Amino acid sequence: MPKASRRPEGLFFNRFLNGVEAVGNRLPHPVTLFAVLAALMIFISALCAKLGVSATGMLVNRETNQVEEQTIYAVSLLNREGVTHILTQAVRNFTGYAPLGVVLVAMLGVGVAEGSGYIGALLKQAVRVTPKKMVTAAVVFLGVMSSLASDAGYVVLVPMGALLFAAYGRHPMAGLAAAFAGVSGGYSANLMIGSTEPMLAGIATEAAGLVDPAWVVEPTANWYFMIASTFLITLLGTLVTDKIVEPRLGKYHGDLPEFTDDSAQLTHRQRRALRCANWTFLGMLVLIAAAAFPTGSWLRNPQTGSLISGSPLMDGIIILIALFFLIPSVVYGFLSGSFHSEKDVCEELAKAMQAMGGFLVLAFVASQFLDYFNYSRLGTILAVHGAALLENTGIGGIPLMLLFILFSAFTNLFMGSASAKWTILAPVFVPMFMLLGYSPALTQMAYRIGDSCTNLITPLMSYFAMVVVFAKKYEKGSGIGTLISTMLPYSLVFLAGWSLLLIVWMLLGLPLGPGAGLYL
Repeated sequence: MPKASRRPEGLFFNRFLNGVEAVGNRLPHPVTLFAVLAALMIFISALCAKLGVSATGMLVNRETNQVEEQTIYAVSLLNREGVTHILTQAVRNFTGYAPLGVVLVAMLGVGVAEGSGYIGALLKQAVRVTPKKMVTAAVVFLGVMSSLASDAGYVVLVPMGALLFAAYGRHPMAGLAAAFAGVSGGYSANLMIGSTEPMLAGIATEAAGLVDPAWVVEPTANWYFMIASTFLITLLGTLVTDKIVEPRLGKYHGDLPEFTDDSAQLTHRQRRALRCANWTFLGMLVLIAAAAFPTGSWLRNPQTGSLISGSPLMDGIIILIALFFLIPSVVYGFLSGSFHSEKDVCEELAKAMQAMGGFLVLAFVASQFLDYFNYSRLGTILAVHGAALLENTGIGGIPLMLLFILFSAFTNLFMGSASAKWTILAPVFVPMFMLLGYSPALTQMAYRIGDSCTNLITPLMSYFAMVVVFAKKYEKGSGIGTLISTMLPYSLVFLAGWSLLLIVWMLLGLPLGPGAGLYL
């Protein structure tokens, strides 16, 4: 499959992105790159430990859940304990790699859906009823909303975005980028309260206790701002896709999936099969909703009764998504004639796993590097020193809040976990901003803006490697540079637009959520 051409002429920004892509793609294969980074991390950790690199700050003790002063030292991977860790944790790093189980389980259902023709039939029908102008906005919006289902959006919506754009004769990489922008860049926006909010609010409450032990940050503290952010990110993501990313990608020269052929219409048998499959999907949805509705439902959190935080429904969302793809696809396959026996279904399951071979290799080396980086504690040390530097700038008010957003965005390039970074930064910045008169809810929202915007461009984000694999399906010559150069416009526009929204919000004095103001 030939690589799509890039637009060489135009604004300086286009030439800059082309340069980023060229430099990034000159790097070794992602597997080799992560292997080299893992080896370098071993030696860097040993050097930093030998030099006594450390950082002291107010941090949340994860065992006691209390904020206390701690000194963090760099940990070597070249001493006896480090080498033992490397040898004994390699398999656990791989099997415990966050995207691994999510991707493989979800792809079992998605693979059968593709092989049976169910996805193709759905997209043909979607093209008939969905206005072309609304496609980009729909993809970005669904990506933003997907955070309700934890990380499922990365596995389902990112590849589906590419297929949907292809169905409209558009560049599939643009669809992949639009979905990735919504899922990852818009992770801190939503119309609903998800599982992330209680976790971050709990950390913020502990940090606020340093100034006011009675202060409680509720999970809904950022809800109003999140709702407004959902529409903002959808608008910005749509504009960036249609005005910057897709024009830069140029005409797609690869082979589009068969269902993108406009002359291929669904037969009477296929339409009947599609109706039955869709009714099956709807029946499953009603069944799950009916099971989840009662207050004593086994799908709810047994302690709190929540359907979102800590509930079996959310913990099992990936297997449910796989089943929601698998069962209707089997119905469609047998009724349409694409499946003749259970052997055909099993073959599609095997093909789905075969297609993940490249991702499995990449996941192994990437998981080792991420583990080494976390074990060395260099990310924590970097964050603590950076926080101290920002605290000592002497800047106050809105400029300081903007600096904090930028700092959070920069730190996110090296530490992918939102909760891990917030555990480090909250005990520093929540009390500091409280003493300046700003509420913990405002500090938390500023952090979340920065934390989301650079998810799109850091290879240390858990699902970045997976998206690189998806991109290679449409551009075999693509690499890390291709993905970073494609996503960089989203990252910059989201960062600027989201920060501006927060400034306007502060100037107008609007509440961030129910009972959560901007100031103390």
